[in-house]
Amino acid sequence: MAIDPKTTAIVLIEYQNDFTSEGGVLHEAVKGVMETTGMLGNTRKAVETARAAGVTIMHAPITFHPGYYEITSHPYGILKGVVDGNAFVKGGWGAEIIDELVPQPGDIVIEGKRGLDTFASTNLDFILRSKGITTIALGGFLTNCCVESTMRTGYEHGFQVITLSDCVAATSQEEHDNALRYDYPMFSTPMTAAEFTAELT
Repeated sequence: MAIDPKTTAIVLIEYQNDFTSEGGVLHEAVKGVMETTGMLGNTRKAVETARAAGVTIMHAPITFHPGYYEITSHPYGILKGVVDGNAFVKGGWGAEIIDELVPQPGDIVIEGKRGLDTFASTNLDFILRSKGITTIALGGFLTNCCVESTMRTGYEHGFQVITLSDCVAATSQEEHDNALRYDYPMFSTPMTAAEFTAELT
């Protein structure tokens, strides 16, 4: 499967300190699977190789103003955990993109992510189409939540979706493995980071 860098983007979902770094609000929950997949090292290598080949690199952080006024006053499910933990507050260390993947000149930071699906409340679709991008490769958090939601919408919107299977992590190995085994092949082409970069033409 040859991949044309000019029409491809890597979308990095929530590589932020609250997930990735010691002391982050949600780090302990994902630390085990992060270590199993080696996701940070794999992502960094994939991004460096892809950027050099001409792939567009997009960062999709989730952020909220203090008080979480952008979402319902009665959050439930995954967003309740974010609010209860005071995670991803705009301007705070936890919401910052991790140092190893800090946006470089030419990278694009997707604005407005407030929920699970990166397409839902952001300018992602507009930017992809305006740049003529037809293939998106996804990595980030959580395997079975934001990455999966974005994968499904990308598929529905007609993009060629690649999921970087060793660049994702969830809060348990079981949830991670189930998403990779049962859901990802239905709505994407799962690839390791190395497989993806090897196909860049």
